Parts: sequence; C-alpha cells; structure tokens
Amino acid sequence: MPRKTSSTSHTNITTPLALSQLHIRLEGLEKEHQNLLKKIKKKRTELKNFVEQMRSLATEIFHRANPSFTKMSELDKEIHTLFAEILTTRKFGKQTEKKVKSVYLNLQMAGIISPKFESEQSDSELDEMFDNDQHENDDCSQGKNSHHHEYRETQQGLEFSSATRTEESRKIRQTFLRLAEIFHPDKVKDNETQMNHTEIMKEINKAYQEGDLARLLEIEQKHQVGESIDNNSEDDLTRKCKTLEQQNEILVTQYENLKRELRLAKNTSEGAMVSDARKATKQGIDPIDQMLETIEMQISLVTEIRDFVKDFKGQKITIKEFLEGPESLYSLKQEMMEDILEQMLSELDEIVVF
Repeated sequence: MPRKTSSTSHTNITTPLALSQLHIRLEGLEKEHQNLLKKIKKKRTELKNFVEQMRSLATEIFHRANPSFTKMSELDKEIHTLFAEILTTRKFGKQTEKKVKSVYLNLQMAGIISPKFESEQSDSELDEMFDNDQHENDDCSQGKNSHHHEYRETQQGLEFSSATRTEESRKIRQTFLRLAEIFHPDKVKDNETQMNHTEIMKEINKAYQEGDLARLLEIEQKHQVGESIDNNSEDDLTRKCKTLEQQNEILVTQYENLKRELRLAKNTSEGAMVSDARKATKQGIDPIDQMLETIEMQISLVTEIRDFVKDFKGQKITIKEFLEGPESLYSLKQEMMEDILEQMLSELDEIVVF
C-alpha cells in the first residue's frame, strides 16, 4: 500500500517591493510627524509661558516701582527747566556759555537725564555724525554695481519665500476646511453634539487664524478624523507619504519660527529682566526689591545733581565750582571708566583664547 504524502498547502503572501518600501517610508514620515508635533507643542508652551512671565513681571514692576519712576521723571523735568532758566537768564561769556551747555549735554549723553539735544554744541556734534554717515554712504554707493547681482539673488529668494508661504497657506486652509466640514455645528441636529462641535470649531478657527498647522493636526488626531487609507494600496500609500512630506516641511518651518520668536522675546529688555529675575530668585533674592534699591540709588544721584544745578542757578556756587561738577559725577565717571576697561580686558581675553 503506497504511503500517502501530506499535501499541506503553504500560501505565501508576498508584498511587492515598492509597497514594502512605501510602508517603510510612511513609518519614517509618521515618526517624524509626531516628533515635530511634540516639539512644536513644547516650544509653543515655552513661548507662551515666557511671554506671560514678561507681562506679569512688567505689571508687578509698574505697581511697585511706579512711585520711584514718577520721582525720577519729576527730577528729570526739573533739571531741564533749571538749565533752560540758567541759559536764558544768566549772562555768560561765549566760552563759559559753551562749557555750561557742554555740562548739560554731557548729563544727557551719560543717561543721567533724558536727551533734549537743544544746545548748539549738540547740533554741531550731530552734524558731524551725519557728515560721517554721508561719507560712508558715498563709499557704499561706489560699490553699488558690485552688489547688483547679490540684490537680484535676494529678490529671487524673496520670491521663492513668498511662493513657499502661499503653498503653506494653501495646505493650512485645506486642513481647516476638512475639519470645518466635519465639525461645523450646522452639520448636526443633536443639541449636545452641536455645543461640543461649537467649542471644537472655536479651536479650529483660532488655529487657522494664527496659521498654526500643528494645532489643526492635533485636533484632527485628538478626534480621530484623519484620512483613512488602504495599507495595501500603492496609490493610497503614495498619496499619504506626499501629504506627510508637505505637512512636515510646514511643521519644520513653524518650529523654527517659534524658536526665533522665543529668542527675540528673550533678547528684549523685558526678556532680559525675566532672565535676571530668575537668576535672582534662585539666589533667594527678590528681583524687584533689588531693582528698587538700584532706582533709589539713581534717584539719590539725580537729586544731588538737581541740587547742584539749583545752587548754580541761585549763584550759591561759582562758575568754576559748577564746571568742576559735583563729587557724585566724579565717582560715576570713575565707575564708567572701570566698566569700559573691564569690558576691553574681557574682549582681549576672548581674542587671546581664539
């Protein structure tokens, strides 16, 4: 009796190579996509928190330091008024008047009082500055032709950038319209669903107005309304890969823009105050108290200068004594010179290191 052979059939399902490559490509793009969404969300939160800290600190400073700022403003106005009265009522020789105006200008240039630049000396100095700028402009104009090619390249870059932004706007609008079609409250009859869709549409509209593609895609993922594809369809996979590539390009740009916005915010004077406040807080110091102490020292200095100018107006001190200046100015100049020297030495050290 012949032995029966087992005829177990093995069905091998083979995936075409192109399809397999598309699966790998799609997996990589989706991983990049999710990573970008997470990075954008984190950077967006970081920027929002930093801006809120700036506003909060500015508000607190305004409330606590406003009396000091008001006092500084009053002193500033008083010193300007005193100099105006001195220069209109006192009779000086030509050289003496020039020296008095020089004292007035120096106080402005040093930042002790606000700039007015009303003296003849300041006008002549400013004229010299403009003359120098004109010479520089003349030198630059001589090389105008050499920069013509660079200008054209810049213009072409701007045109490319504009075209890119238009494409980004189109993609963002496509995503917005797709979500609006799904979540528009008029599309449903149930009151509870209408209320829910109304809230979602508020988020969608806000994200669209801000050009925030990442937020639109987050809403899409949250409510699981993304485009469904057939994983065995080469056309579907190709289309999905192309969509993700385009979205990822926009997301990269959005992330870079958020990084730039945060960097710009940190480089403002308000941003610097936030950074200083954080450092002071870590050291157990109230940053605003520290700032108020500095302001009080400045008020003390400006008050001394106000009294000094007032004494000169009332002829309680001589012209020679006035031109020599108050003792506080000597110490201030000394500090300024020390700061300049310290900065020069620091820059020299950096040069030596490199």
